[in-house]
Amino acid sequence: MTAITAPGSMSRSLGGMLMPVGILAIVAMMVLPLPVFLLDAFFVLNILVSLLVLMVAMHSYRPLDFSSFPSVLLIATVLRLALNVASTRIVLSEGHTGSGAAGHVIEAFGEFVIAGNFAVGIFVFAILVIINLVVITKGAGRVSEVSARFTLDAMPGKQMAIDADLNAGILTPEAAKARREAVAEEADFYGAMDGASKFVKGDAVAGILILIANIVGGMVIGTSQHGLALGEAAELYVLLSIGDGLVAQIPSLLLSIATAIIVTRVSSDHDMAGHIGTQMHVTRAWIPVAAVMAILGLVPGMPNGLFLIAAAAAAALAWMSARSGGATELADGVPTDPGEAASTTTAPEAITAEDVTDYSPISIQIGYGLISMIDDGAGGSLITRITSIRRDVSRDMGFVVPGVRLRDDLTMPSNQYRIRIGRAIVAEDVVYPDRKLALPGGLSTRKLKGIAVKDPSFGLDAVWIQPHQQAEAEADDNVVVEPDSVIATHLSQVLYKHAADLIGPDDVQVLLTNLERLSPTLVQAVVPKLIPLHTLTAVLRVLLSERIPVSDLRRVLEGLADLAGRNLSTQDMAEALRPALAPLLIQQIAPLNQPLPLVTLAPEFEQLLMRSRQQNGAGPLMIDMGLAQSMLQRLSALSEDLAGQGRQPIVVVSAQLRRPFAAFLRGQGDDSIVLAVNELPDNRRIEIVATLGETGALPGPAAT
Repeated sequence: MTAITAPGSMSRSLGGMLMPVGILAIVAMMVLPLPVFLLDAFFVLNILVSLLVLMVAMHSYRPLDFSSFPSVLLIATVLRLALNVASTRIVLSEGHTGSGAAGHVIEAFGEFVIAGNFAVGIFVFAILVIINLVVITKGAGRVSEVSARFTLDAMPGKQMAIDADLNAGILTPEAAKARREAVAEEADFYGAMDGASKFVKGDAVAGILILIANIVGGMVIGTSQHGLALGEAAELYVLLSIGDGLVAQIPSLLLSIATAIIVTRVSSDHDMAGHIGTQMHVTRAWIPVAAVMAILGLVPGMPNGLFLIAAAAAAALAWMSARSGGATELADGVPTDPGEAASTTTAPEAITAEDVTDYSPISIQIGYGLISMIDDGAGGSLITRITSIRRDVSRDMGFVVPGVRLRDDLTMPSNQYRIRIGRAIVAEDVVYPDRKLALPGGLSTRKLKGIAVKDPSFGLDAVWIQPHQQAEAEADDNVVVEPDSVIATHLSQVLYKHAADLIGPDDVQVLLTNLERLSPTLVQAVVPKLIPLHTLTAVLRVLLSERIPVSDLRRVLEGLADLAGRNLSTQDMAEALRPALAPLLIQQIAPLNQPLPLVTLAPEFEQLLMRSRQQNGAGPLMIDMGLAQSMLQRLSALSEDLAGQGRQPIVVVSAQLRRPFAAFLRGQGDDSIVLAVNELPDNRRIEIVATLGETGALPGPAAT
């Protein structure tokens, strides 16, 4: 079977081989003599590379978009110094033969740029050095130093901000990891730039010293070895030295400008060659490079063939980059999502895996009539409210609630929405974006005109009214709610109810990692030595299924460590942990200064259920059908009355009866909180608001 290699892999492999060879070639240039035509070619290449780096720097939206810049700067500087060494060897050894001894490029810069006047050349070179060394390089170095210092000083604060956003549920673990990597890359980049700016400064100083060495050495060699007159030697060697200095100083100036651009406005998945190749494969950078090289190739006196060949090569690379997609480019400067790009090129009749699978933990589907509620431009605030809901639920339940995916569905009725947990539809209702929902209070006496409905969150009677009716409704003790708040509140109730379905081993591991920073010994001693991760996850799911927060993970692990040797089921372990964790739930239901609204069972009824429980063992709770129906209706009416007062009832039973009684209520669709007597805190006042089962009956078939 023939293996097929991807073009991208081949280019990275080729680049990985060429880069080390290129570095060795640069080093060899400092030792081995170069033919004059190769020296010309390398000088042209040096100018091309400098222009390319400048263009890429100008087209970078963030400094990290060109994070390989310090490495590129080092290579370009070494290349230029190697050319200085090679040209100095030729100037000193062959300079007596004439102005063309060191190649056409140096001759052109010596005669055309400075008009053959070495005195003019000295002053032009001095001005370029002053601009480069005193202005650009010094400023860029100072900015790099300050940026590196500030970036490193700000790292702890940025890390703390990421941790705070993660704990608040604003960021997912994946997004937090990406943010941390970005902070680390930023610190690496500015630290590298602080050092790389010294390359530019050192290169400028080296250019001055090399110029002096060429002039002095040339005059000595010309007069002593080749019998030239002092004036003739001075004119000849100064002209060659100035040409050589200008050929090197102009690319140095371009790189200094690029450095200043980068630092005033670095870790990768590839090696340095692949990293640099990917980031410099930008069409908009190669096109101006090709244009500049073509113009230089048309200037009389220049080595036109070499410049035109370089321009053609740059244009070809620009064309190849445009054909292959190169680095992602958009008119608005926003990187394209590869997945989105793929989806736009897929044939309309093609069916992809994304069409039949959706791995979003939480999603909301909306009809086309509700799209304005998620459009910021149209004043929609649903996304902001959902973010706030996620933060609140994450804080209350003790783990990061996954992100909510919003998507429109044209097959749904225009004003309908659906809430999914995974692929299952767990809630749906209808809202009217051009109306408001009025919830009657205890003192309401007037029947409002509108669409009568049940509030989707609490099942209360409500009316969708016109906006101009709001003042009338509020005057009659109605609470008026915006339509996006209706969806957000409904989502909140769904998240609390299905919190157990939203936490998995990965989420638990994040919680453990966070706790390990404070209590490393506890975490390492319990998980996985005493309690495996999947068992801990199952216990947390049982607790969350009954609204018990798991935010105090330290207490959970301490409790599980005590229970580890008893061979208990996850249900039994969760039940044993409840007395220590129930206060976290109670403080969410009722403020500390308010009494707890308790619903109790009549003693005779509770004893009857206890005997039934003992007879049936671990099976479902058996309650007479008529009594069960009456009890559920009364509990529902009581919940509605208290909800109007902003309170929530708590059903209190004996410890032995708590789990089966809570399971019975959940089986009947009732989400009332059920606590055992031993789970009530000693420091809270209580208020008995109702007693269930006062009319007692014999146990009968289980109510279903």
